[in-house]
Amino acid sequence: MRDPHDILIRPLLTEKLTGLREAQNCVAFEVDRRASRIQIRRAVEQVLKVKVDAVRVINVKGKQKRQGRYMGWRPDWKKALVTLKEGEKLDLYESA
Repeated sequence: MRDPHDILIRPLLTEKLTGLREAQNCVAFEVDRRASRIQIRRAVEQVLKVKVDAVRVINVKGKQKRQGRYMGWRPDWKKALVTLKEGEKLDLYESA
């Protein structure tokens, strides 16, 4: 098994995800593209010390970008929406 810190790349903070976190107790992470749902669940539980109820995974395609006359692509990445069990709270997003 890989190191859990290698699976979770970074948390995602957007307005839509903030509303989802407040309404459904769901948090989002950018994760390693090779990680499965089970590996993501175990990584979140080990690193953040919370109980996970469900994991939804989305493969995000990279956008085509242009710099002058040169065309290129942003890389593809994987997003994981992690629903926490009832009563669990994640202090990662709370501001001081």
